[in-house]
Amino acid sequence: MAQRRRRLSRSGEFDRVYRDGASHATRYLVLYSFPRKDDDEGGEVRLGVSVSRKIGGAADRNRVKRVLREAFWGLSDRVPAQHDFVIVARPEIGELIERDGSPGVAASIEEALAGTGGRRST
Repeated sequence: MAQRRRRLSRSGEFDRVYRDGASHATRYLVLYSFPRKDDDEGGEVRLGVSVSRKIGGAADRNRVKRVLREAFWGLSDRVPAQHDFVIVARPEIGELIERDGSPGVAASIEEALAGTGGRRST
């Protein structure tokens, strides 16, 4: 059986996370966290990424989205199950990626996770 993509794809899903979830901002991104009550997704974590045109052209935005997803899923053992997350990139994210790469992005996501209370205790 093929693995389902663990992504938010519909605007209504994004809206629910924005409206009802907790958020924490860093200099480089804003992380929204929403705990789901339903069990239809099997307790999986789902992620949505939003990158505006302020970041740059399509190639730049796609690169930023790819780096954000990689960094987030690299921390998947530290995020609580059955949550939806949305990461909104701020324009300064490009300089962070150029300077520190994926480890710098992961550190910023971890900081935001700690701020939302959405971090699983280990």
